[in-house]
Amino acid sequence: MGINLALVSVAVMLYTCHAGSNLHPLILIPGNGGNQLEARLTAGYKPSSLYCSKRWNPARQNKEGWFRLWFDPSVLLAPFTKCFAERMTLYYDSDLDDYRNAPGVETRVPHFGSTRSLLYLDPNLKHITAYMEPLVESLEQIGYVNGETLFGAPYDFRYGLAAEGHPSHVGSKFLQDLKDLIEKASTSNGGKPVILLSHSLGGLFVLQLLNRNPPSWRKKFVKHFVALSAPWGGTVDEMLTFASGNTLGVPLVKPLLVREEQRSSESNLWLMPNPKLFGREKPLVVTPNATYSAFDMVQFLNDIGFPQGVHPYKSRILPLADKLGAPGVPVTCITGSGVRTAETLFYRKNGFDERPDIVYGDGDGTVNMVSLLALESLWSEEKNQTLKVIRIPGVSHISILKNDAALDQIIAEVSDSNSCLEYSVV
Repeated sequence: MGINLALVSVAVMLYTCHAGSNLHPLILIPGNGGNQLEARLTAGYKPSSLYCSKRWNPARQNKEGWFRLWFDPSVLLAPFTKCFAERMTLYYDSDLDDYRNAPGVETRVPHFGSTRSLLYLDPNLKHITAYMEPLVESLEQIGYVNGETLFGAPYDFRYGLAAEGHPSHVGSKFLQDLKDLIEKASTSNGGKPVILLSHSLGGLFVLQLLNRNPPSWRKKFVKHFVALSAPWGGTVDEMLTFASGNTLGVPLVKPLLVREEQRSSESNLWLMPNPKLFGREKPLVVTPNATYSAFDMVQFLNDIGFPQGVHPYKSRILPLADKLGAPGVPVTCITGSGVRTAETLFYRKNGFDERPDIVYGDGDGTVNMVSLLALESLWSEEKNQTLKVIRIPGVSHISILKNDAALDQIIAEVSDSNSCLEYSVV
């Protein structure tokens, strides 16, 4: 009786799959505000008040002077909210054509490569500041181990990226660090390509990383890209942030106290509604004197009193918004849907210092549906791109990281990516 060598080969592959660990290394990339951020004040720091001076610093410092800038509960107290805001503020340097920290403020991202700073924003307040802890726990239940097969890529989420030809020192360094981590994770796991699992803004960084590296690198090192709640085309909610400030659900904080700091964030500017996706006809902000669509962002920035945002938006951000090309690796988008999401903001005669009336539409409570589903339309003609989109009704932008149905779906995608059913017989 003849032996079918192809079937024997397949049988050996399947036996190997089930007999040993076949987990592909997985890297978590958080969203905006999704990891801890530390700061240190130097002699160049000029506090705006006695409350903000170093000797009155409410945060606990280590011996080198580092303290947790994000998240620390002192931000809830009005005098210290202002201190927090001035330490978080970025400045666009027109001479350098890049963003920088406030004078006298050094920042760093702790625990790069580990999931440690992604679990909780404040380890002393685990219950109320849990972020990726439920997701990490679910991944550990299927065999992932932090530092061996499971890794984290935290970053300074205030910074973004810029279009080609413009420097973006902090954001570009993060992309390089993430690339190095991908290669290291693959090498330490027998050369297996990596699964990238992002949340929110993290998805935009990952797509940029993939498209800024050659297809040969992507094929060798990336197995699958799973994007949770990715704001591919920005959000209307971001216009609320720029116009009136946004507490992001943090209690007791007055939005106007953090508005200037939020306007200074390069990544927030990156998340403004994409004209290509939101269109020219759809009104996003309406006032007694003007109506603004996604094509009117320059006028909007001027009218809210933030003209310093116009140049970086036009030169660095707007061209970047068009860079949503298909990377040629399998992509799965998992999003919430059916949650009331700001669609149009109506301001009365008192201006942008007051909260607007809001007309709601579909989305995940933060990101509009047109943005969450953008890749379906943008990549519809791409023949060499695998794209899977999964909608989970009633799941919000943040609860996707802890909702049982959402976690089940995420783990199913990761498990499928780890399966041995993808092979070719020669």
